[in-house]
Amino acid sequence: MPACRHHLRKATPMPVEFLGIAATNDGSETTPRSGAAFDKDYTLRLARAHEDHGWDRVLFAYGSGSPDPAPAAAYIASRLDRLEILLAHRPNVSYPTFAAKTFATLDQISEGRLTVHFITGGNDHEQGREGDTLTKDERYARTREYIRIVKKIWTTHEPFDHEGAHYRFHDFVSDVFPVQQPRPKVSFGGSSPAAYAAGGAEADIYCLWGEPLAQTAEQIENVKAAAKAAGRTDVPRIQVAFRPVIAPTEELAWEKAHRTVGAIRARREKGEAVTKRHNGHAQPENTGSQRLIAIAEEGERYDRALWTPTAAATGGAGNSNALVGTPETVAQALLDYYDLGVDILSARGYDLLDDAIDFGRYVIPIVREEVAKRDAEREAQREAHRDTERAGRGTQNLAAVHG
Repeated sequence: MPACRHHLRKATPMPVEFLGIAATNDGSETTPRSGAAFDKDYTLRLARAHEDHGWDRVLFAYGSGSPDPAPAAAYIASRLDRLEILLAHRPNVSYPTFAAKTFATLDQISEGRLTVHFITGGNDHEQGREGDTLTKDERYARTREYIRIVKKIWTTHEPFDHEGAHYRFHDFVSDVFPVQQPRPKVSFGGSSPAAYAAGGAEADIYCLWGEPLAQTAEQIENVKAAAKAAGRTDVPRIQVAFRPVIAPTEELAWEKAHRTVGAIRARREKGEAVTKRHNGHAQPENTGSQRLIAIAEEGERYDRALWTPTAAATGGAGNSNALVGTPETVAQALLDYYDLGVDILSARGYDLLDDAIDFGRYVIPIVREEVAKRDAEREAQREAHRDTERAGRGTQNLAAVHG
């Protein structure tokens, strides 16, 4: 474990949360989809599997040619009672006044179950598909302005003007407001200095891709430093994402892991695109993917269960590092990250539906039970410390009386 692990550990217990994927079809890096890009029945079936098996929320991801995640999220929110929604949104696709109303309406539909994940965009070609020609640094500046506008629209009941570098409007006030007060949470991710600065300033939740414990600890410190530099007295909650590969025994889990990588490579050899963002052949532009590739080049296995060939096979595309082992091994690996200060754990298998069910049945209960034990032990330690302090003060007062 990194030497700074205990330094990063949360002073105040936070309930661990689990984020899954709200895919609109059954395709993954290992298997082409069997039907349309938006399969309404599968979308609901997958979301319901998450709700029924202990997950807290699901991510509706964004891609330039993919189904619009906002109405897909509204569809799920209107049919499920508990599952929360993380809606991905790129600022280049709509004006912030329009987006803020969309988000507020969705929070109304979901009765306060919405979090918005703002994506700056790390690939010029993907951004250009929808007319976005700004440079990476310009995109981060735009995202910061965009988030601030959306937050203000959510919380302001009087008309206001805005004159910024990227957006200008006058006398705007929304007539629809979120259920959540004062507003829904804002999620953000990235591994570059510009990302840390933007997310450190504006995010309630900061999202990282799964890296070895030491590198994750460094990234958490970078986020904390950025939040402090932005003048915040709080820090974003930390989320980390993995691709779990679990089986009843270690041997079976590793066999499954190697079959998974083999399937990804076979699709690439056929010329199939295994990810929406890039096909894995070109060097990625975004820092997060570059980090994943560098980690994979340095080694295949890290810490308790982290395995990098899945990331290497996709060219570091998105959430792609695996945790391999039995449910107990994977749960303990996730707890290692929890002990670093991570309290939102994102997981997505390669067989989206079956893996969501298995992870919910066999991994989530172990993690929740162990987190409850850890938090109870820490509370007991704090109470013992308070008792010692009270006893010390009592001894001092008695001495003063007799003195």
